[in-house]
Amino acid sequence: MRCPYCKVDDDHVLETRPMDGGISVRRRRQCKRCRRRFTTYERVEHRPILVTKKSGKRQPFDRAKLLQALQKACAKRPVTEERLGEVLDRIESRIYEKYDKEVPAKEIGDLVMSELQVLDQVAYVRFASVYREFKDVSEFMRELGPLLGKLKRR
Repeated sequence: MRCPYCKVDDDHVLETRPMDGGISVRRRRQCKRCRRRFTTYERVEHRPILVTKKSGKRQPFDRAKLLQALQKACAKRPVTEERLGEVLDRIESRIYEKYDKEVPAKEIGDLVMSELQVLDQVAYVRFASVYREFKDVSEFMRELGPLLGKLKRR
């Protein structure tokens, strides 16, 4: 690994730690020339997978775009970035386990909905209001019905 400070390609690993449930690795390194320390992260590079939109258009799966959608749904909610990362990892893992080359956008949306329903109910409702494209308040209330029923049983 090339040192980010002196640009020499000679370092040694001081510490290696699994992260994100073992799907990535954090390494603490030290340059042998300038003796400065730096951190690197390793993650498995998945084969490219395409997302098929409702319009039929295809585009590459974008982990950052999915994270942005999760962050938007969870804005100003008591959800840490770490928890969002765990949710993102689970969704991404399910996509790569189930699909080889293409995944319908609807499937990704459904995975997000199921994760958010457990993570934070307000985030779930926020995401659902955009994802489900409700035409009126009655459709929105139908979505909320099961959620409200669960709250009453508590």
